Formats: sequence, C-alpha cells, structure tokens
Amino acid sequence: MAEIRRALLDYKVIFFRDQHELTDARQEAFGKLWGKPVAHPTVSKLDGTDYVLNIKSDGTHAANTWHTDVTFVDAYPQASILRAVILPSKGGDTVWANTEEAYKRLPPELRELADKLWALHSNLYDYAATRPGSKGSEAEKRYREVFASTVYETEHPVVRIHPETGERVLLLGNFVQRIVGYSRDDSARLFGIFQDHITRLENTVRWRWRKGDVAMWDNRATQHYGIGDFTEPREMHRVTIDGDIPVSVDGRRSVTRIKRPNPELQQAAE
Repeated sequence: MAEIRRALLDYKVIFFRDQHELTDARQEAFGKLWGKPVAHPTVSKLDGTDYVLNIKSDGTHAANTWHTDVTFVDAYPQASILRAVILPSKGGDTVWANTEEAYKRLPPELRELADKLWALHSNLYDYAATRPGSKGSEAEKRYREVFASTVYETEHPVVRIHPETGERVLLLGNFVQRIVGYSRDDSARLFGIFQDHITRLENTVRWRWRKGDVAMWDNRATQHYGIGDFTEPREMHRVTIDGDIPVSVDGRRSVTRIKRPNPELQQAAE
C-alpha cells in the first residue's frame, strides 16, 4: 500500500490492467484501505453496495467536460477508484490532467495571480451546454433532477496546498461558476487562461479501457474528461475516498456558502 500510495502521489493517476476478479465488494474493500469511502452527495449508490456509484451511459450521453470530482462541496474526495464493467466496441477513453504540473509550468506572473484568486464552484450549471440534446429534453431533465436535487455552492482557492506533498495545485474545472470578485466577462477570461494551461497536452494522459481495468487518481491534483465518442452502452463503477477541506496559499480554508434543495424542482413538484 505504501508503494502504491507513493506512485499515486508521484504520477497522480495509476492503472491496473485486467482486474477481472474485482467485484463491487472488493472494490469497496480496496477503497477502505485508503480512507473512508463516501457516497456521492446527490447521486444514488449502486443497489447492494454501500458506496459504489454506477456511472452508466446508454451511448447517447457522456460527461464530456473537464472536472475534478465533486468540487461543489468543501471537503471533496481525495481519490477515486474507477472500474470498467461494460465497454463500447470503440471509443469511451478517459483523459486526466495533472494540475500540479500545470501550476509549475505557469509563467511566474500567472502563478502569483493564481495564488490570490478564489472561485465559486456549484453543481447547478448550464446542463444544456454540457449535455447533448435540446434544452428541456427528458435526458436533460432527468440529469438535472438527479445531479442537482440539492444545490451546493462552495468557494475554493484557485491554488490549494496538497495536504500530503505540500505542492501547489490548480483547483478549477467544469463546476466553476465564476472567479470571486470579478465581473462575468473578466471571470470567464481568467478561468479560460488557467483552465487552458491545465489541459495542455503535455499535462495529460489518455487511457484506452479494457474490461476489468481499474484507474485510480489523486482527485486533489487532477482533472479528468470522459470522452463522449461512443454510441453503445458503457458502465463504470466508482468508489471515492473522503477528502479534506482545501487550504489556500495564505492559509484560508474553503467554505460552502449554499446547501439547499433545488428550488426549480420544488416548484415543479408543486
């Protein structure tokens, strides 16, 4: 375990090929060796398990966005363990970006700026822009009902101190609504500058899945992107490990500003 943890901290994402003997129960047990597994705050777990999230697509939609898992809460997961259960005959790769390496490669002036910035993250965002299909479609409506049944808004530093390595890492991704203290236009430009640096090819690795493969990543120092280029069913089982509240360069901690039921869903129910 010490050797695997060292590899994870060094490389940010590690892969285990052909783990065909790994069941949901064993995947959960492996997760417990790392810390406390946690359920997704809004999406239901797989039946018969305590913590396994079933990431299932019928081939008509996929995440297709760069993100760090569950950053709309303060103590978002430290790590995720993802297992390939059903795969399409082609497509469906996943790409990870190293946010520690991205920070190191910023020009000094941009690092200095990033150190001072904070961003508002939320699970309530423009679903029509990030999911295929027309706005108001049944797929979009169902996704909104499940994923945003509770609305979260959390302020995180754009640069957090990694609690194990002490390195500075960029904390952004698709859940960012805006950069705190800036106008909408300036916020979008600032976000684009830093997000584009994170996803430069030299900071990324792309994995072509085989059934039974397991990927594990340091969710504090990566973003990932599930490529939506497939038209057949795809099913992945994920276990996430509880994390800690990020600390900024100047020692401040992330804060959840809003946690409440989604008012749109309440109005629809009424």
